[in-house]
Formats: sequence, C-alpha cells, structure tokens
Amino acid sequence: MTTDLSAPPRQGTTTAGRGKRPRPPFGVSAVSILAVLIALFSLVPLGYVAYMTVATGWDTAVALILRPRVGELLLNTLLLMAATIPLCLLLGVAGAWLVERTKLRGHRIWAVLLAAPLAIPAFVNSYAWVSAIPSLGGLGSGILISTLSYFPLVYIPAAATLSRLDPAIEQSSAALGLGAWRSFFRVVLPQLRIAMTGGALLVGLHLLAEYGAFAMIRFDTFTTAIMTQYRSTFNGAAGNMLASVLVFFCLLLLMAEVRSRGTARYARIGSGAQAKALRLPLHAYQVPAQLFLLALTALAFGLPLYYVLRWTAAGGAGAWTAAEFLPALLATFWYGLAGAAATTVVAFPMAYLAVRRPGWFSKTLELSNYVTSSMPGIVVALAFVTVSIRVVPGIYQTAGVLVAAYVLLFLPRALVNLRAGLAQAPKELDEAAQALGKPPLLAFIQVTLRLTAPAAAGGAALVFLAIANELTATLLLSPNGTRTLATEFWIKSSEIDYVGAAPYALLMILLSAPMTYLLFQQSKKVAGQ
Repeated sequence: MTTDLSAPPRQGTTTAGRGKRPRPPFGVSAVSILAVLIALFSLVPLGYVAYMTVATGWDTAVALILRPRVGELLLNTLLLMAATIPLCLLLGVAGAWLVERTKLRGHRIWAVLLAAPLAIPAFVNSYAWVSAIPSLGGLGSGILISTLSYFPLVYIPAAATLSRLDPAIEQSSAALGLGAWRSFFRVVLPQLRIAMTGGALLVGLHLLAEYGAFAMIRFDTFTTAIMTQYRSTFNGAAGNMLASVLVFFCLLLLMAEVRSRGTARYARIGSGAQAKALRLPLHAYQVPAQLFLLALTALAFGLPLYYVLRWTAAGGAGAWTAAEFLPALLATFWYGLAGAAATTVVAFPMAYLAVRRPGWFSKTLELSNYVTSSMPGIVVALAFVTVSIRVVPGIYQTAGVLVAAYVLLFLPRALVNLRAGLAQAPKELDEAAQALGKPPLLAFIQVTLRLTAPAAAGGAALVFLAIANELTATLLLSPNGTRTLATEFWIKSSEIDYVGAAPYALLMILLSAPMTYLLFQQSKKVAGQ
C-alpha cells in the first residue's frame, strides 16, 4: 500500500511541521441558527402589519386607506418631508463645509456646537419653542422644529466625509481651471453623495416616527393619528391601516436610499500620505458665516436649553424632590441598562456572521433588522401589544416585552459597532492563540472578545441613549406604574405643567450630551482623524 505524499492532509489530521487546523470557537451552524431566529423575531412587526391588513379584508382596507383623513395625513407628511429634508441637507452640508474646508475662526468650537442639537430630543425642542411662542402650531412650526432637531444627522456624516476627503481631487480641478465654487459643486459635492443620502434617510425616518414634537404643536401626522386612534378604539382597524401606510413609506425611503447611492467608487486607491486639506479664505464672508452659525446654534441648541433651564429655575429646589424624579431616573437607568445589554448580546450572532462569514446569507439576515428598525416605535409597539394579547396574554405589559421592543428598535446601533469591532480583530489572531495551545473558546474570549469589547461598549452606550429618550413604545408597552424620564416629561408637559416637566427634560439632555459628543468623535475617528 502506498501513500500519496502530494495529497493535501485531511481536516483534523496532522502533518510534519504543522499542527491541527485551528477551529472556530463556535459551530458556524449554531451561530447561523441563532441569527436566523433573531431575524425571524425582528420581522414580527412587519408580519403584524401584513396580517392585520389581510384580516381587515380588502374592501374594508381600501375604504379605510382611501378616506379623506388619510389624504390629509398624507399631504401633511409629504409637505413636511419635502421641506424639512432639503433644509436639513442645506444646513448640514453648509455647516460641514464651513467647518472642514474654510478658514473659519473658531472652527473647532463650531464643529462641536453644530452637533450639539442632537443631544436635545425633538419633543423637548418642541416644548421649548411652545414655551417661547405659545401659539405655535401647524405645518410651518413642524418644519421649523424638525429642521432644527435633525439637521445634525446630515452635518455629522458630511463633516466626517469632508475631513477624510483627499484635497488632491480639488487641486486637480483647480489645475484644470475650475474655480472654488465650480470645484465644490462638480467635484466635492458628488463625494458627499453617500453621507447626504444616508443623512436624508435618517431625517425622513425620524419625521415618520416622531410623535411628541408634533403632538405638542397640534400638527397631525400618521404617528399622532395612530396614537389617537389607539387610545380611542384600542388597536382598531383604522389605526392598523394607518400603520400599514406608515410602514409602506418607511420601505419606500429605504429603497430610495439604496438606489440613490449609485455604483460610483469613493475610495482612494493606492498608498502614500494624503495631502493636507487647504482651507479656503472667507475674506468678507467671515462675519456673515459667523452670524449664520451663531443664529443656527442659538435657535437649535441655545433656545431649548435656555427655556429648560428657565423653567427648572422657576420650579426651585422643590421640583427636585427625590420622590418625584428619582423613580423615573432609576427606571430609565435600569431599562436602558437591560435594553443595551440585551441588544448587544442579540446583535452578536449577526455581527459574527457578517464579519467571519460574509455573503448573501448574512446580508439578508442583516437587512431584516434594518427594515424593522426603520419602522416607527408606535408600529413596533402595536405589534407587541397584539401578539402579547392574542398569543401570550400573560406577558402583556411586562418589562420583558418592553425590553424586546427596544431590542428590535435599536438593534442596528449595536450591530454596526460590533461589526466594526470584530473586523478589527481578524480570525488569524484566534488561530495564532490556538496554535499556542489555547482551546478555541478560550482563545476567542481572551483575544477576539477582548478586542471587541470597546466597540461593544460604544454600541451599548448608543442603545442606552436611545432608550433613555424613547417615548411612543414606552407609553404603550411599559408595565402599569412604570415611570421613565421621557414618559414623566410627556405627562407633565401635556398637562401644561412646564415647571414640573423641566427637570425631566434637563436630565434627558444631561444623559444625551456625552453620548452625542462620543458619536461626533467616533465619526471623526472613522474618518481617519
């Protein structure tokens, strides 16, 4: 019997000078099964919308969707988005260009101040503007508050993209005879395409999901109408049909964003140091630029903060009694902690497959989570209300159901961070540790998990921030007697008790500010600074 020395060794065998082939710390099939189960779970809200639409019946569904009230809400939504998204793009890109590409005095300070409005929840912003102008209401007010609340969602990615954009392309355009403005519109602006479309998607999804900000100024949208319908008829057919229209809008936004990305390449190929960015002098435009940024930050950040502090001071020390705000603060903290931990754990199997086993399978599973997270909190909450009442009645209005809703709403925040962390800890490090005698699971824990921990912590922090400011799902799903900062603020502000609501608004801002700064700094690091 002869042995073919040229044949490759079988898996699990050894050859001279070579050890056992390193094994993955988990069975890939086990991780895949977990990821599939998570993806199926994340599709519960979409399945709820489809089921309720079918259960309503075609004739009834058409009659409910085509009624005049839906046309009014549709017009409000289209006008709101048609005005707010372009304004956010204009303000976000203009601010990013001034900060990153001009000799703007104090540009480092302005860079942080333009991101600061993101620390103020939109419904707190609305509360401040109603305090300043009690008669505020209608479409114009909705556009004003939405634009001031959401333009940082465009500014942050646009500033990050400009900070890493190689100025050599601008130098080349200048050498070809293009002036500064023509170079910006023909060369720089196309490079911002992904940042702008991504920011516009986020703004659009926020506009569809926002409830508190619009309810406070008496501006009707699909979300406010669904909440009103839910409170009057408890999950009636009319509210379900409004939810189906809202989900349809969300899916349209996702598809539009994917198509608008295009197929152009935006990465620089080749080695070598990137040239230092050349900042354009503003000359006579220095003062107008400063005044523009001052007015923008004053309206978006200064005015809300002023009125929150003013109402807080008006309440005096009595507004800070522990019996009033301590239960809400503790509930917010514990729900945020539980939701952040659960979301990070649930996101891990998908992140692991996306990095270690990339392909159509992992991308499909990941997409299912993005579809669900794009839905407004009220739709997710209605799905859990229906499922918990009809399928598992014992879990209705329990803490577990609320945490599960948080997981579905904010899973991508943890998923994106975990995916980046795992990508920075390649599997070769696991293999090297195993070659040194470490068992596969121990090698994974001591090497990969340790390197991924900072990214996981960052994702958990962003989820915690989102939960601390979440309103609609918490209002519908929280157990009886549960009080969070967001719900207590909403209850008191709805009763026109602005003094009583102010401490809760201030605490939400204080919780949000560090996370907003962390998000801004992280975007700069990703940009290569």
